[in-house]
Amino acid sequence: MHNWYIVIWRLKIHDSHPVGSIFYIDLHEKRDSVAILKVCRMGHPVLRQIAKHVETQEIETEDFQIFVDDMIETMEEYEGVGLAAPQVHVGQRVVVIRIDSEHGNTAGVLILINPEIHPVEDQKELDWEGCLSIPDIRGYVPRYKHIAVSATDADGNPLSFEAEGFVARVIQHEVDHLDGLLFLDRMNDLKHLAFKDEYFRFHTHTES
Repeated sequence: MHNWYIVIWRLKIHDSHPVGSIFYIDLHEKRDSVAILKVCRMGHPVLRQIAKHVETQEIETEDFQIFVDDMIETMEEYEGVGLAAPQVHVGQRVVVIRIDSEHGNTAGVLILINPEIHPVEDQKELDWEGCLSIPDIRGYVPRYKHIAVSATDADGNPLSFEAEGFVARVIQHEVDHLDGLLFLDRMNDLKHLAFKDEYFRFHTHTES
């Protein structure tokens, strides 16, 4: 057994930690044996349903903790930066997000249960997004640059912080899944869709 840790980079945390500091949160223990879950693709009804609130007493159960571990392992297996429970056929308000270090390595996993997000400022920026449920497609999507997040962590404790830039974009993308939305629904112009190969060939230097 070993522990999953999260490193918060470029986030402003509303607690005793100084703004902009880097710290570790011991989230929960990862089992030696985990399952790779099947990721559903666009067209499956679960992706268009509103996910249900997770009750506090359920978070503490072994089955729920096992499910969270399996979500993390599935995200890593598919090389995703985030995964929402509806993407693995479970209609609950749970997301996991990979946090990378400044060197591009996986530094930890952020687990958000019943997340709520609000823009800190109205400014949005455009950037390219992909989705495990829409494989091999990229879209140019507007997102808020700076958001406030409140949620429950994997231990059932309240969590509150602000996120900017790429982390804020990933959180918004994953929370959309909990409300039955895909990144296509957020796009201003569907002309800005590209297959992955063409994206890497023609659009990797597109400015936000």
